[in-house]
Amino acid sequence: MKVKVTPYKDSSLSKKQQVEKMFDTISTNYDGLNKVISFGTDIKWRKRVLKLVISEEPNTILDIATGTGDLAIQFAKKTNAKEIIGLDLSEGMLDVARKKVKNTPLEKKVSFVKGDSENLHFEANYFDVITVSFGIRNFENLEKGLSEIYRVLKPSGLFVILETSVPEKTPFKQGYKVYTKTLLPVIGKLFSRDKVAYRYLCESASVFPYGKALNNILQKIGFIGIANKPQTFGVATIYTATKD
Repeated sequence: MKVKVTPYKDSSLSKKQQVEKMFDTISTNYDGLNKVISFGTDIKWRKRVLKLVISEEPNTILDIATGTGDLAIQFAKKTNAKEIIGLDLSEGMLDVARKKVKNTPLEKKVSFVKGDSENLHFEANYFDVITVSFGIRNFENLEKGLSEIYRVLKPSGLFVILETSVPEKTPFKQGYKVYTKTLLPVIGKLFSRDKVAYRYLCESASVFPYGKALNNILQKIGFIGIANKPQTFGVATIYTATKD
C-alpha cells in the first residue's frame, strides 16, 4: 500500500489494534450497512467466490477476515468440506458469526476463531482453499500476511481474494469517486456508531494496490496461476492464485 491508512489518525495503537477496535464497534450493524452501501452487489460477488470454492471440492477451508461469517457459513452449507474455519481479529464480529450458527447443524461444520492473519496458528500446507473477502486491505503488513497464507495453503490449493478496487473507465471512475468521497461517509455516519469507520474503509480502498499491482505482489510471494477479474465496472475484483 502506497500510503498507510489507519482508522483512528490520532491513536497510539497499531493499525492491527485499531482495525480490531473498529470492527468490534461496528459489528452489530455491519451486515445491514454493508448491503446498503454496496446496493446488495456484495451478495453477488460472494456467490461467485462460493462457486469457485465449490468447484475445488475441498476438505479444508480457511476464511480469513471472516467478519460476521456469511461466506464461511455458505461454505458449510454448499460444500462437503470436513473442516471449515472462519478467522478474524475482531471478537465482536466473531460473536455475531457464532450466533448465526448456534443451535443449528452448521455449528458442527464451521468454527469461528480469533486469530491474526500475519501469524497463522496452522501447520504448513494444511488448507485446500483459503479465502479473504474485503479484509486484505486491513492487513498491517500485506506481504507478511500473504506469506503466511502461502505457507498454510496446500500445493495446488486455491487462494481467492475478493476486495474493493477502483474503476478505471469513464464514467464509472468519476461516479465511484463521488460516491466514496461524499455519499458513503454520510451513510456511514448516519448508521454506524463509529463515525470514522466508513471514512477509513473508503480511504483504505482508494490507496490499496489492485489489479496488476496486487498480482505482482502475489507473484513476489511465490503464488502462481494468478488471475484477476473486475466486478461491477471495477468497484471490486476477484483474484485467484495457487502454489506449486
